[in-house]
Amino acid sequence: MTGAPASAAGGSGAKPVRGGKLGTAAVNQASLWNIANLLTMLRLVLVPGFVLLLLHNGGYDPVWRSFAWAAFAVAMITDLFDGHLARTYNLVTDFGKIADPIADKAIMGAALVCLSYLGDLPWWVTGVILFRELGITLMRFWVIRHGVIPASRGGKMKTLAQGTAVGMYVLALTGPLATLRFWVMAVAVLLTVITGLDYVRQAVVLRRRGLAAERAAAGAGSRGSAEAGR
Repeated sequence: MTGAPASAAGGSGAKPVRGGKLGTAAVNQASLWNIANLLTMLRLVLVPGFVLLLLHNGGYDPVWRSFAWAAFAVAMITDLFDGHLARTYNLVTDFGKIADPIADKAIMGAALVCLSYLGDLPWWVTGVILFRELGITLMRFWVIRHGVIPASRGGKMKTLAQGTAVGMYVLALTGPLATLRFWVMAVAVLLTVITGLDYVRQAVVLRRRGLAAERAAAGAGSRGSAEAGR
């Protein structure tokens, strides 16, 4: 989610290729109000609505918790589509870079805190997941000048497991399904910890390489200046 190319901003008149993907110029209007950002905004708006639905009538009404699950499901689905649309149609903007991870953490964090508040989920589970998510986000900013840590397959599996587990806890499940959601959450927590440690490893390696490259560039610059002064 960054600015649009010159053709999109200036309107070169180019038409989309027939039978192919919609041309960038036709989709990206160099505007905040593109479809990817709108989906991100929708996810942010859903957060307070989701909380109100989940906690309505004491937080134990199966009907209202079903409504809350629907809001949570919509938020998770839009999370999949906004990133795909942004990358496919060059709709990346500075707003999206900031708002998208905030929206992700907000809906997941709200769900975890509410479930723990209602006594459905142990607080330590909420603490582990939120600590990992916030820590990795801060770590990405710590190493961003050296490079970007790409999303791994394990990270995507973690996101899917977390979304599935939390969604099952939002619903008022009983019997075997209630037992199943416990094990799904256990897998989610395990993946949360493992992928978190892997991201830490990647960040350390990336920073070391970045610092080494900076030192090498500084050394080459010093030698060049010395030779030019002869």
